[in-house]
Amino acid sequence: MLTLDRIGKTYPNGVHALDGVSLRVELGEIVAVVGGSGCGKSTLLRAISGLDPATQGTVTLNGIRIRAPHEKIGVIFQEPRLLPWLTVADNVGFGLAHLPSAERKARVAKALERVGLSEKAAMWPRELSGGQAQRVAIARALVPRPEVLLLDEPFSALDAFTRVDLQDHLLDLWADSKPTLILVTHDVDEAIVLADRVLVMRPRPGRIFDEIETDLPRPRDRQSAAFDFAKRRILAALDRSLERIPTAGGETKTDAGAALWW
Repeated sequence: MLTLDRIGKTYPNGVHALDGVSLRVELGEIVAVVGGSGCGKSTLLRAISGLDPATQGTVTLNGIRIRAPHEKIGVIFQEPRLLPWLTVADNVGFGLAHLPSAERKARVAKALERVGLSEKAAMWPRELSGGQAQRVAIARALVPRPEVLLLDEPFSALDAFTRVDLQDHLLDLWADSKPTLILVTHDVDEAIVLADRVLVMRPRPGRIFDEIETDLPRPRDRQSAAFDFAKRRILAALDRSLERIPTAGGETKTDAGAALWW
């Protein structure tokens, strides 16, 4: 189990990015985090990963406190960050150097097959499209079988069709070992497609404003009434999280300034 206990983050310049974030995530659960710009979504992921530890509170995984990067916690960033001097197969197998060669090759081959890139194994990263490169990044992050995988807007730079395709590939790979996934996204549809629950954050300082369960059967039908209902609930929570206040002229403003969720 991943546990966050009153996580806070204050940067040296005095910016109070997170305040009192507490959360329990079960093994195999998928949690999406949405919220306005500046609400600390990426800061929260970096605190969980140990890349940038919190200044208050604790992060623990199965009772072990996380203060630095941990082998059981993987991260996928917005950019694929593939190593250009390694082939696609070698990029995927980069974190498996401790395994016997035969097992390493078998795991890499299976992962590439699951993301539809078996025929690209010997290619270089520069020869891939953006969507293909991100599929390699997903395979690389999941092939070591981490207990927790953190995803920081991994599909935001891709076109809509490729995003949908990669969401399906992610769920396909996740089904192999069902690690805990925590996903930061600005795409509400993406949050509903992937997550068991959606956390809506309020900005400045970042804290959890609302938690919405999305217990829809998978694969999820984006055109269904249940999907639309979940989307309306999340959008309403996002609107409330920005503290919109009527003005004298009948318009609305927000205490969060430029912190728009989209």
